[in-house]
Amino acid sequence: MKQPRAVHPGEIRIIGGQWRRRRLVVPFVSEALSLRPTPDRVRETLFNWLGQDLTGWHCLDAFAGTGALGWEAASRGAASVCLVEQSKALVAHLQATQRTLQAQRVTVVRGDGLAQLRQRATQPELDLVFLDPPFDSDCYALALSLAAAALKPEGFIYLEARQEWQDEGLNQALQSQHQAADGAWRVLRHLKAGQVHAHLLQRARPAATP
Repeated sequence: MKQPRAVHPGEIRIIGGQWRRRRLVVPFVSEALSLRPTPDRVRETLFNWLGQDLTGWHCLDAFAGTGALGWEAASRGAASVCLVEQSKALVAHLQATQRTLQAQRVTVVRGDGLAQLRQRATQPELDLVFLDPPFDSDCYALALSLAAAALKPEGFIYLEARQEWQDEGLNQALQSQHQAADGAWRVLRHLKAGQVHAHLLQRARPAATP
C-alpha cells in the first residue's frame, strides 16, 4: 500500500474539508520571526471538538502567522475568515495563498490582531476566534478579553499557550480586564502536544433553576 508523503518542515497540510490534503508552503521570514504553525494533530483534534463542519461561521485569527488555522476553517465551510498579521512578508505570503486557493471567503488584513478584535466588539458577530500569540507574550489577558467581547454569546475561543489554562485563571484574567459582566467562561477541552497547550473556551451556561 502506498504510504502518504510526509509533511516537509516547510509545509503545512490542510486536514479536512474542501482543500483536504492540500499542502501549503511555510515561508522562512527571519530568525527573529520564528513561525510555530499549529501541528496537524492539534488542528485535527480542534476541528473534531468543533464538529468538523463550520458552514456559516464567522472566524478571526488574531495572530495568523502561516494561516494554518484560518485556512482549515475556510476549508470546512466558514462563511468568513479574517487573517490578521503584522509582518509585511507574511501578509504577502497569505495573500498569495489566498489567490492560489481562490479563497473568496478569506480576508487578509495587515495590522494588530488585538486592534481588529477591539473594532469587532462594537458589533459582536464572530463565532470563533483563534488566539495563538507568541509564547513569551504578555497580552494573553487582553487578547482573551477582546475576543470575548467580539464573540456571539455562544461563540468559541481557541487558545494556544505554553502552559495549561484552567477555569479559575481564565476568569481571573478576564476580570483583570473588566470583562466579568458577560459571565464566567470555562475550558471545554484541553490537549497537550509537545510544548503546546491547546484549549477550547466558551461562556459557561447559567445553572438551571430548580
